Amino acid sequence: MTMFFLTPVLVAVACILIVWIFKNADGSIKKRKGEATARAEAHPWVDEDLKDSTDLHQVEEDADEWQESEENVEHIPFSHTRYPEMEMVKRSQEFYELLNKRRSVRFISNEQVPMEVIDNIIKTAGTAPSGAHTEPWTFVVVKDPNMKHKIREIIEEEEEINYMKRMGRQWVSDLKKLRTNWIKEYLDTAPVLILIFKQVHGFAANGKRKVHYYNEISVSLACGMLLAALQNAGLVTVTTTPLNCGPRLRVLLGRPANEKLLILLPVGYPSKEATVPDLKRKPLDQIMVTV
Repeated sequence: MTMFFLTPVLVAVACILIVWIFKNADGSIKKRKGEATARAEAHPWVDEDLKDSTDLHQVEEDADEWQESEENVEHIPFSHTRYPEMEMVKRSQEFYELLNKRRSVRFISNEQVPMEVIDNIIKTAGTAPSGAHTEPWTFVVVKDPNMKHKIREIIEEEEEINYMKRMGRQWVSDLKKLRTNWIKEYLDTAPVLILIFKQVHGFAANGKRKVHYYNEISVSLACGMLLAALQNAGLVTVTTTPLNCGPRLRVLLGRPANEKLLILLPVGYPSKEATVPDLKRKPLDQIMVTV
């Protein structure tokens, strides 16, 4: 008789335990999802298209078979010009003074720029170092007025959303001193737009995917050299990273899926009415540590 009455009790207890376990498991999953959402919302400005796609899947695919070098590179004597110490100091000081005049200029004249100058600037950027000399960059130079305007339409549409929703109050507040907004008139007026794409991978001679090591770092180095070359040539620009515009601009410009937009530069001469904020750069003792 005792067993007869205990059995239903045990069954009821077991059911309660099972329900409790599932409720807690479901709660944990929801909590984790909530935490993930909170983390995503904490950084609303993350541009999904900029994430480096040199991912594990690509590495695993390429690791299945050893990639033989596509060419035998001969090593040759290095040619170097060494300057006397006083000349080194002079050259380094003059170069610093030249680049210290560089400013982000948002008021650009529609005056045309010699294409030979642009060619030389792109060639200069192409001298940058890259992981395993993969040179994972593509510089798209846009001069056609209709194409420039289409680019502007895409960017302004996304930028309005960025300012209103994605970027967050802090970022928008930090930009107030620069007096920027989602209106990008310079995308129409600048005679040249340079869109720099990173190639997240390339293709070997046999058609297989080829790893582009440190592709974003490599392309960023090339962008730095391009900015210096623009300043040296007497041209101005403003570095822009069109948030969440990359996929649409890539399709508009007919670039392949392995390329992702990193930076867009409107290039030209400053307009006569150009102004810049009176900003100061950090002194040497705040940016350099000697050990």
